[in-house]
Amino acid sequence: MPGQLCCGLLVLLLYKNYWFIYIPYLTWLYFDWKTPDSGGRRFDWVRSWTVWKYFREYFPMHLIKTVDLDPSHNYIFGFHPHGVLVAGAFGNFCTNHSNFKELFPGFTAYLHTLPYWFRCPFFREYLMSSGAVSVSKQCVSHVLSKEEGGNISVIVLGGAEESLVAHPGSFTLFIRQRKGFIKMALTHGAYLVPVFSFGENELFKQVNNPEGSWLRAVQEKLYKKVGFTVPLFHARGIFQYNFGLMPYRKPIFTVVGHPIPVQQNLHPTPEQIDELHQTYLEELRKLFENHKRKYGISEQETLIFK
Repeated sequence: MPGQLCCGLLVLLLYKNYWFIYIPYLTWLYFDWKTPDSGGRRFDWVRSWTVWKYFREYFPMHLIKTVDLDPSHNYIFGFHPHGVLVAGAFGNFCTNHSNFKELFPGFTAYLHTLPYWFRCPFFREYLMSSGAVSVSKQCVSHVLSKEEGGNISVIVLGGAEESLVAHPGSFTLFIRQRKGFIKMALTHGAYLVPVFSFGENELFKQVNNPEGSWLRAVQEKLYKKVGFTVPLFHARGIFQYNFGLMPYRKPIFTVVGHPIPVQQNLHPTPEQIDELHQTYLEELRKLFENHKRKYGISEQETLIFK
């Protein structure tokens, strides 16, 4: 994993006593530690790398808008499903080679991800340069506090736990207990928008890990201990299709649904949170049902909320 490799690089610099590199960097890190919680630090140069153009065309990847959004509001995009590597969320919202700017003029999207990745030296700099920020409460609040509107918090709501069920043909979403984003939407008056990425779960195959299996138990224990887990996935190789870690060339259609208006409420009650959460689930299901046939999903398939 890139994050672990970057941690290893720092250890190597310490071991070799390359003080002229690690001392300035660790000093920088000390003063820059909270940047991922305050909007990050994106660089268009990184977001415009040609490699991201090839990345998007490889699948290929498509971003689809169903309705215009008012840039005078801030929004939370609930992204589903997580998949193995969240390819659709990264390709569409963290690069300049998607058609995001054309579809949503006047908006800035922030992809929220685990705070853990911003503790990885060097890797955190690259991650922030793409427009990714922490999924901490402080950071989401920072993004949604823009008074003139135009900010979008993209949150992959199923999280790492959902990646364990990211098998081809799976439509299981871990969403029933995810209510923190609802409270944030109410607190800031941010509109909610369900987003479903058709094809996300088709990019990799996983080692069979049904509930109750020893592998699933190990994966879930790791998740509870450190906040992330590792799906054992495989797909194709570079020059052959039998086995490897490259994703399959399957099209991804990331469909942005209709916004759910939210009235600001600084102190929402549990009942108000539950009511808006139920509305969100209904809109998410409606989005899936309205578009599934366009992308080769049979009429019998439906979303499973866990």
